[in-house]
Amino acid sequence: MRLSTRGRYGTRAMLELALHYGEGPILLKDIARRQQVSERYLEQVVTPLKAAGLVTSARGARGGFSLARPPAEIRVAEIVEVLEGSVAPVECVDDPATCPRASACVTRDVWSEMKRAASGVLESITLEELARRQREREGPEEAMYHI
Repeated sequence: MRLSTRGRYGTRAMLELALHYGEGPILLKDIARRQQVSERYLEQVVTPLKAAGLVTSARGARGGFSLARPPAEIRVAEIVEVLEGSVAPVECVDDPATCPRASACVTRDVWSEMKRAASGVLESITLEELARRQREREGPEEAMYHI
């Protein structure tokens, strides 16, 4: 399984919102600058996150984006699923009807195990956990970007 830039950048944008949770809406241009991502691309990424109820937006002078729920309640799995779809490495894991050999195929068992393992990791990590890890890694100079 390989995540696209959509999944990676979307997770980084959500992390940025988690780092500033409770501070009010964050402008997309600030998220883009801090995460070194194209603002235009982030516009496309936040749309499905908003539609899925993971972020909210506000217009106006104090506008921007915020997490729709506390960081402790948002799992990385939700973000990846919204932006990437299933983490199954092959289609037959989610839909056995796509392959006439699905019921007898032992390699499908391996792909199913891969999906379970990836899903388990993504389900086990919340945005709060990611924010904690980020803060631990940052030195005093890097921490300024999150003020």
